[in-house]
Amino acid sequence: MPRGRPYVDIGQLSRNIRPLEMSDLDHVLEIERGGYSHPWSERVFRDCFRPDYRLWAHTEIGELQAYAVVAHLFDEAHLLNFCVGRAHRNSGVGRQLLRFLVRAAFHEGMVRLILEVRRSNEPAIALYESEGFQMIGERPGYYPGVQQREDALVFALDSMKEH
Repeated sequence: MPRGRPYVDIGQLSRNIRPLEMSDLDHVLEIERGGYSHPWSERVFRDCFRPDYRLWAHTEIGELQAYAVVAHLFDEAHLLNFCVGRAHRNSGVGRQLLRFLVRAAFHEGMVRLILEVRRSNEPAIALYESEGFQMIGERPGYYPGVQQREDALVFALDSMKEH
């Protein structure tokens, strides 16, 4: 994939998903702070607005409900941040956004999507496994914690699988 390639033409893939915009950052930070004990800073999010990243927003009636940050490197996509607002958890919003970003990444020529998830995040692990992701490894002490660091489980989904 050439560097600086624009977002995939999402067309009719989803009426509720669009590229995240810099003007969304206040809402993103609100969701981020409500979802994580160690949230990303505004500066980190701003640094993600670059050609080799894809930032997606799930919205309904103008309300930002979830977002995703995906880095593209050669032929591999890395889901760096995925968060659903508290009021929209267990509603299908997360599944819809995950399915969309998988399709978009594979449509752009990525052959694998990888992600890390906290070992304790059972709902997220269940979602990833139900969508065909396979655990491929662990990263000890990857995440900061309140009292001690927490391990990450590494999951991958290859484009050769049915989606």
